[in-house]
Amino acid sequence: MSDVGTADAVITGLGSAVRGLDGPWQLLSALPDGHREAADPVSRLSGRGLRYKDRATKLAMVAARDALRAAALLDEAGDLTVPGESVGVSASTNYGNADTVCETVRTIAESTYLGTSPMMLPATSSNVVASWVAITHGLRGANLTLCNGPTSGLDAVNWARLLIGSGRAERMLVVGVEPDNPAVRHVTGVAQERAGGVPELFDGAAALVVESRTSAEARGVRPLAVLGPYARRGRHADAVSEVRRRASGTVGLWCVPEHPEGVRAPAAGLGAAAGSAVPVHDLTALYGPASGALGVLQCAAGVVWLEGRSGAVDEVVLASAGTGDAGGDDAGAALLLLAAAGGAA
Repeated sequence: MSDVGTADAVITGLGSAVRGLDGPWQLLSALPDGHREAADPVSRLSGRGLRYKDRATKLAMVAARDALRAAALLDEAGDLTVPGESVGVSASTNYGNADTVCETVRTIAESTYLGTSPMMLPATSSNVVASWVAITHGLRGANLTLCNGPTSGLDAVNWARLLIGSGRAERMLVVGVEPDNPAVRHVTGVAQERAGGVPELFDGAAALVVESRTSAEARGVRPLAVLGPYARRGRHADAVSEVRRRASGTVGLWCVPEHPEGVRAPAAGLGAAAGSAVPVHDLTALYGPASGALGVLQCAAGVVWLEGRSGAVDEVVLASAGTGDAGGDDAGAALLLLAAAGGAA
């Protein structure tokens, strides 16, 4: 995957669907007490056709709608304010429709293909999340889903930028989602849910609207953050060093990978003085292992942090996912978010 650094890709909208959180602006906080009893974000959906959609798709639809509205791409009636062909979708999920696939395999094993439903089989496609989000809102631009292990979320954000930079779309909706259900627990080997505390698996979604700065200016929309350099390497530290080499500024917040123990980024690579500590934000410790959703969650949380630091244009957010060979993953990825006021990658 190409390493890209351009100041022409900006984030203009955020959305989330996490039980216990009212919106993406709370992604810097822990889940509240009693979060398991909070309303299911999927309950915010209505209309026909929901019966045949898996949980990941429904969660993604909630976060996507909020992000599109926040970016002023939907009007009050829920209609697009720009041509549908100008908006694409880049989704990230590693376990998204595992429940549908497992159920389909079980049905075929027991009753042959004659026992399957014409509504079930299309939902076994690995691109079902991105497809339904696009169909729901009439987004006719480039459409893809990444199932790329722990770096998948950051990869999806970078692919959105690549598609914008290549002229395939003027703006991209990026969605990261993972469900918590029996099929995913079976695949991951996670035990049954226990009461209270941090969830054993993340169950939710986050979404971003990424577009060219020219597009945002033409629509009169204020950028929330700028996408800085991205790199994917075999070693986590190498990915971090590469993005830091291509962008100045002090790292004010580091969104760390899952299982950050053993992952070390040299102080110089983080832009910190030797011995000084960079504030760490571990979303896995707050919401449970998020797999393919993590990178998008990190970017959403990073945007919220930058918005709260208005005026500190020299500070950047580092998001990194995948531990690389330090933790047994095949790769590590890193991406910088820059303040919208003056970020140049």
